[in-house]
Amino acid sequence: MCGIVGYVGPDAPSGRPLDVVLEGLGRLEYRGYDSAGVAVLADGGLAVAKRAGKLSNLLADLAEHPLPPATAAIGHTRWATHGAPTDVNAHPHRVGDIAVIHNGIIENFAGLKNELIGEGAEFLSETDTEVVAHLLERAWRAEGDLTAAMLSVVGRLEGAFTLLALHAGQPGVVVGARRNSPLVVGLGEGENFLGSDVAAFISSTRRALELGQDEVVTITADSVDVVGFDGAPATTREYTVDWDASAAVKGGFDSFMRKEIHDQPTAVADTLRGRLDPSGALVLDELRIPEAELRSIDKIIVVACGTAAYSGHVAKYAIEHWCRIPVEVELAHEFRYRDPIVGPRTLVVAISQSGETMDTLMAVRHAREQGARVLAICNTHGSTIPRESDAVLYTHAGPEVAVASTKAFLAQVAACYLLGLFLAQLRGTKFPDELRETLSALQALPEKIQEVIDTESSIETIAQAMAAEESFLFLGRHVGYPVALEGALKLKEIAYIHAEGFAAGELKHGPIALIEEGQPVFVVVPSPRGRDSLHSKVVSNIQEVRARGARTLVIAEEGDDDVVPFADVIFRVPQTPVLLAPLVSVVPLQIFACALATAKGLDVDQPRNLAKSVTVE
Repeated sequence: MCGIVGYVGPDAPSGRPLDVVLEGLGRLEYRGYDSAGVAVLADGGLAVAKRAGKLSNLLADLAEHPLPPATAAIGHTRWATHGAPTDVNAHPHRVGDIAVIHNGIIENFAGLKNELIGEGAEFLSETDTEVVAHLLERAWRAEGDLTAAMLSVVGRLEGAFTLLALHAGQPGVVVGARRNSPLVVGLGEGENFLGSDVAAFISSTRRALELGQDEVVTITADSVDVVGFDGAPATTREYTVDWDASAAVKGGFDSFMRKEIHDQPTAVADTLRGRLDPSGALVLDELRIPEAELRSIDKIIVVACGTAAYSGHVAKYAIEHWCRIPVEVELAHEFRYRDPIVGPRTLVVAISQSGETMDTLMAVRHAREQGARVLAICNTHGSTIPRESDAVLYTHAGPEVAVASTKAFLAQVAACYLLGLFLAQLRGTKFPDELRETLSALQALPEKIQEVIDTESSIETIAQAMAAEESFLFLGRHVGYPVALEGALKLKEIAYIHAEGFAAGELKHGPIALIEEGQPVFVVVPSPRGRDSLHSKVVSNIQEVRARGARTLVIAEEGDDDVVPFADVIFRVPQTPVLLAPLVSVVPLQIFACALATAKGLDVDQPRNLAKSVTVE
């Protein structure tokens, strides 16, 4: 969850190292944090500044108490795990001439801390990170080199961690290490960078270097050296970041979330782009699983959390229909604890925007231990889950800054559709003309998404008028059910309103007891051009809640007049094939949640208690 930045520049001390780190921390604010701090090195001296609260608190402190010009710097935004969010518990942690920042959890810190206390160490904070600082300081005294010290320490640590360290004895060096937590290198001219996300240095360079699992990296102004935890040189791969600094700013919108809702037509189009060969057949080059194995798959299990799990629920309906393969959708944090039945003919699909979601990563590892093939659907190149999977299908949504996911969700759904259609093509469960028809309809979706976004002002007006409501219910059937769940989640996340999604058929089995006069109820209505019985049943559900005093807010496609007599409000979406409808029907719910939370004066980009990348279980 934390943001990490490191920088080494030219030998002459300057203000650039601190400026780079502070700018990088600002770009990583979306990850969520409750304190921030920096450490700089210059002329053999180490200086640290850190404050609880937002980055603005640290900036105010630095304005009053400037740090000296430097050649190297590290910075951190913390999401508290061990110890309250206080100045003392904020990173960096300093012991002697060493300063350390850390993302993740050191699971065996208690035993290490007791050992260090027995050797006379004194601790100032409640954090697990200070243990690492003490260990590194002792290792430095033995080794006289920061890289060697890091290598001697990481072997003693258990858990998930990204570490960056400075030492006053090596003023032009930053050393980092990673295990189960993200760290990426930025390659510059006469300067080099480290970050928990490429957003940390994107304004300075687009050249980046992937770090593998259990690797230590040492950067100077003109060198980058990477070794494994065993000290052996590691193989690295340079890549180019395909978005620029302007993609990580609001672009004139009042929030990142609103900007990212508007980004969705492009995000879906980019995810679909380049997937067809000249004959119109799907080509997914990233799927490095032999076709013979994919043909033999007899079960698919989707593992994901939160919004990503709802994209998996949509995938279940589509893939089962197109491929005739049973699909299960599991919350990743439950998957390995129920002794799942998986094997060589099981395909596990892991969905994660960041590629660092720890619950999902643990599910991936368990699935592979059981012999299953794993395919990752991810938005972040070089992240851990794709690297540890057998294959990857990248979405191309670009950086998603707001904590509540919007464009990444639509891109995930689009990628799931591509996977389902590719498997149908491979296994021959759909005729070529049927596949072409569905692919053509899918490629028309970005324009239809834009049509819904163009109705934004009318949706916002209704949302603003309902800002005082305390509870919302969401109903849907078939693919409308996960859309209802996602709509409820958005209100919970950013408006702090009780909201619950139900399968509409469950209404009479209990939830209808919640209906009272004025209760707002969203209903996602399936197309009347699909199964007539399903459409009519949902229209009946609208009648049922309306008769009991509910205020009905109905999402229905253009031309569906059956809903008119029973809807207080209708949000229209373009006519779309039933299985593809979530790409348009979820958009009014996103806009509604964003507008309602904004009307309440809430920070829609950084909702309380949440963070963008959940990198601990």
